[in-house]
Amino acid sequence: ADDWIVWNDGSTSITTFVSPQPVEATDNAFWDQFWADTATSVQDVFALVPAAEIRAVREESPSNLATLCYKAVEKLVQGAESGCHTEKERQIVLNCCRLLTRILPYIFEDPDWRGFFWSTVPGAGRGGGDEDDENARPLAESLLLAVTDLLFCPDFTVQSHRRSTVDTAEDIHSIDSCEYIWEAGVGFAHSPQPNYIHDLNRTELLKLLLTCFSEAMYLPPSSDSSNTNPWVQFFCSTENRHALPLFTSLLNVVCAYDPVGYGIPYNHLLFSDYREPLVEEAAQVLIVTLDYDSSTSSSPTVDGTTTGTAMDDVDPPGPDNLFVNYLSRIHREEDFQFILKGVARLLSNPLVQTYLPNSAKKIQFHQELLVLFWKLCDFNKKFLFFVLKSSDVLDILVPILYFLNDARADQSRVGLMHIGVFILLLLSGERNFGVRLNKPYSVRVPMDIPVFTGTHADLLIIVFHKIITSGHQRLQPLFDCLLTIVVNVSPYLKSLSMVAANKLLHLLEAFSTTWFLFSAVQNHHLVFFLLEVFNNIIQYQFDGNSNLVYAVIRKRNVFHQLANLPTDSQSIQKGLQRKKKTPEPISRTNSQDGVSMEGSRPAAPAEPGTLKTSLVATPGIDKLTEKSQVSEDGTMRSLEPEASQLSPEGNPPAALSDGESWSGEASHSRRDRRRLSSASSSGQWTPTPDWVMSWKSKLPLQTIMRLLQVLVPQVEKICIDKGLTDESEILKFLQHGTLVGLLPVPHPILIRKYQANSGTAMWFRTYMWGVIYLRNVDPPIWYDTDVKLFEIQRV
Repeated sequence: ADDWIVWNDGSTSITTFVSPQPVEATDNAFWDQFWADTATSVQDVFALVPAAEIRAVREESPSNLATLCYKAVEKLVQGAESGCHTEKERQIVLNCCRLLTRILPYIFEDPDWRGFFWSTVPGAGRGGGDEDDENARPLAESLLLAVTDLLFCPDFTVQSHRRSTVDTAEDIHSIDSCEYIWEAGVGFAHSPQPNYIHDLNRTELLKLLLTCFSEAMYLPPSSDSSNTNPWVQFFCSTENRHALPLFTSLLNVVCAYDPVGYGIPYNHLLFSDYREPLVEEAAQVLIVTLDYDSSTSSSPTVDGTTTGTAMDDVDPPGPDNLFVNYLSRIHREEDFQFILKGVARLLSNPLVQTYLPNSAKKIQFHQELLVLFWKLCDFNKKFLFFVLKSSDVLDILVPILYFLNDARADQSRVGLMHIGVFILLLLSGERNFGVRLNKPYSVRVPMDIPVFTGTHADLLIIVFHKIITSGHQRLQPLFDCLLTIVVNVSPYLKSLSMVAANKLLHLLEAFSTTWFLFSAVQNHHLVFFLLEVFNNIIQYQFDGNSNLVYAVIRKRNVFHQLANLPTDSQSIQKGLQRKKKTPEPISRTNSQDGVSMEGSRPAAPAEPGTLKTSLVATPGIDKLTEKSQVSEDGTMRSLEPEASQLSPEGNPPAALSDGESWSGEASHSRRDRRRLSSASSSGQWTPTPDWVMSWKSKLPLQTIMRLLQVLVPQVEKICIDKGLTDESEILKFLQHGTLVGLLPVPHPILIRKYQANSGTAMWFRTYMWGVIYLRNVDPPIWYDTDVKLFEIQRV
């Protein structure tokens, strides 16, 4: 269409608009063509308004583009003022909405234009025109306030409460929008009659909001957390009189959504679902408004240390961002139950195994849900404790493990792998999570893992083993995190299955080969983590763990090899030679994988050409977590960073993930490491005898060596006496054995708890916007614009 000004009669030529000649703002006949009353869709607007034309107007006739934006916002303000009572007004509002959604990304991509919406327009006073210009509102504020008013506009986006048409229409300024919350749930008991026209209109307005907030995509990533998004900041401030009902509406619409079609199989094939696009848009707007760096906030409400009853005025004020504030103050058990059930239902949706394939609608917004769940746990500690209070947490765990296992070979889903692991790391810092994992696993979700009988802890270990041994290379920075989670839960695991016990020993075997230990500066940390897992289980859960003890005895040579690890230069070189011959990161042989579960599909790599967005590097495990020691009575006390440089078992702090950006700290441990390992002429790190000695001497092998010293002779004696080759007899012996009084004094339990930091805050921002960018393809709001927050790559 060479003529995008007009989608009704085609009379005006584009040249009028692109020509440097400004069109007067008062020329209403000209400007009204843009929102003429013919019905269009947002897709039409995208087709009729090509990117090249928008850029041409921006360069050649900036005053016309400025006027167009100003006039479109003015129309939205007028619609909000009048309450949109006629079909014509509603059509104008929707067309302005679509036009702004189309144009805004091209304003954001040009640094010279970025401040445009924050400038005031002459004569547009805060009180509506007559006042002085110093009172004028920036265009952005007028736009956001108009959109929020329109989201609670009777008969346009909400059900009117008037009984008859004879009554005068409701005045949009006198209505209490808290009575018009879109869905029952948190803080609202009444579920309004579904109305698909209202859903469609809300979706279009939320799309415009999301586009306003997307200015963040056009700024490069920075660790400066004071970098707040001005659009989100204003929208979530007290200036927005609808902040509370809007927050509640978005949260309730997401958590109440049931994609299965109200229990009737195949229902979704008969009726098109107007709710789903709204739910997706609501989830995206919600997570963007909650993009808030909690590590810089000293607000007691966010870190959960206050005990005042929530949602009242006794609490300290909390963050300026009202959405974060409201989220952190939800406290009623029934609200928590509603949120947790809703999120768990939606996360489990792709796993729903019915006897009728395709009978339930499959949702696609699980990544947004995971970000939302993360925000809930991070900002509202009462919610986190509620989640862990019962085995309901397992309804979140199983879908996360399913996604992790399913995405492990897919390069385009690295972000999904990270957020799943981050959530499990956060949960694993709480004792209750480890305790809950002892529940038997009976749900049989088809997963590409070996068949086993056991608990949720077994499932977690088996999936983690699968990720480490058969995921793609880019997951290596996550190994520290995966093993930290296993360390955190290990003191509470009552009984591991033989399959899971073998997996843990296979990992130790793979990580303790000389070529792996000598080939990178931080690889030995993985061995320290695994030894810590074995020590925790032997010292604190010996009684129920005969499978693990048996596996340790069978693989005792691995522990002896570690104790006798060579430290001379010649052996180090020999170990490294071996690496050149073995390109595989970890041997996949002898992991006794056995048969995968019935009905499962192997994890597949991404289709070539799949689009993905780049991510900033995540901080290393020592920045991500803080060590806490568990006291006798189960309470935790944080260890001072200096004291925790070496744990009682002497593991050095974990290294940073490769390519970590802007963390900017030079810890003395890193200096020591540099001193102990010489840098070769090529600038490449090379291991030295001193370096190997520095950590070999700290390997926590005492407990395991003592166990082997006591049990191996006894087990060998049984085998000789009874001529046994059958492991069940040995297991029976181990089940009744005891090591009381024979082992070293139990070490204190160390938990590495996730701690908020600006590094993860930035990671979440790039991940979240990357997801939103890729998921909004119809229409493709940001496609082919000059995004700076991440790169768009093809697999």
